[in-house]
Amino acid sequence: MKQLSFFNSDSYRFIHRKVCFQMFVIAGMILGFAIQAMGIQTDKTVGKETDELSRKQKHKIITIATLGPRPLSIDSQTPPQKIVDRMIAHWKGRFAQVFPDKPDLIVVPEACDRPSGLSQKQCTQYYQVRKDQVQNFFARTAEENSCYIVYSAAHEMTDGTWRNSCILLDRSGKVAGRYNKNFPTIGEMDRGIVAGKEAPIIECDFGRVVFAICFDLNFDELRSYYAKFNPDLIIFTSMYHGGLMQAYWAYSCRSHFVGAIAGLPCEIRNPLGEIVASSTNYFDFVTTKVNLDCALAHLDYNWDRLRRLKAKYGPQVTITDPGFLGSVLITSEHPEVTAKEMIEEFEIERLDDYLPRASRYRNKPGNRE
Repeated sequence: MKQLSFFNSDSYRFIHRKVCFQMFVIAGMILGFAIQAMGIQTDKTVGKETDELSRKQKHKIITIATLGPRPLSIDSQTPPQKIVDRMIAHWKGRFAQVFPDKPDLIVVPEACDRPSGLSQKQCTQYYQVRKDQVQNFFARTAEENSCYIVYSAAHEMTDGTWRNSCILLDRSGKVAGRYNKNFPTIGEMDRGIVAGKEAPIIECDFGRVVFAICFDLNFDELRSYYAKFNPDLIIFTSMYHGGLMQAYWAYSCRSHFVGAIAGLPCEIRNPLGEIVASSTNYFDFVTTKVNLDCALAHLDYNWDRLRRLKAKYGPQVTITDPGFLGSVLITSEHPEVTAKEMIEEFEIERLDDYLPRASRYRNKPGNRE
């Protein structure tokens, strides 16, 4: 172009300008087609991702990881900051075990960053140095992997008192909610842990979540309170297993249950109380897909309706019978129709409607002493 500018011929300059204009137009058309093609491709990709996200949200299919390593053992002479560094490295390695399954939610045990081998005084000194360092690591991890993480640990409040807490970090690493253990043990309270007085119900993009920590599982008032809100998921972080109470909480709250227990089996249960996945003596972690789009129904007055439901939807609905209980779990596997819509379509009576109806019927004149 610079060379052409040295020519003085008017005709040549005219031709040159015409050619340049045509080239500019052609280049613009090519660029426009490229942008349009890219736009169409991008729209399709976004549409596909949006449809998949919408489907997953509608059907609440999520991948859950629960981890239960024993507390990290630390030499009592280790400086507090080195303990913090080791604790972060410890959990970085533990998380690496479950990331290949791309979990939506990761749950860790109670007091997950409290090492063993320290006196109470040394542990307090460690906490004073730790501050939010471990929580910030968990938050970065949640953001980098676009997943929820439950960080369970001792926390100092602004007034200097302490709580045994679960902090739910969302997919961007921000605090989505916090639960302070409502029923600490006597020993905890003697060591300065103050009992929480609230039990928040937290809305996540996959459903409604509630919490219990260790000793909480023994107190019916907390369980009964949660049952009123029909949570999708109970998250239980602990140092003790809870035994039959896990199944009872799941069934009575009509909720899936995720237990993360240090050094003991970490189990994921369905609303029937059945174990759907568990860690083992070889692997102290487990990941599994869970379909939260489900509901409980009693068999009474529903036998024919359940048969017709299954006849219509076939493999796109799962009806799980644990035996001996009289209740079944209806789970939608359909890409468009939810369990709620299926139940309404066939007028299936939910367990939570049937039991109150039976109680009211009992109270009618002539039906009781």
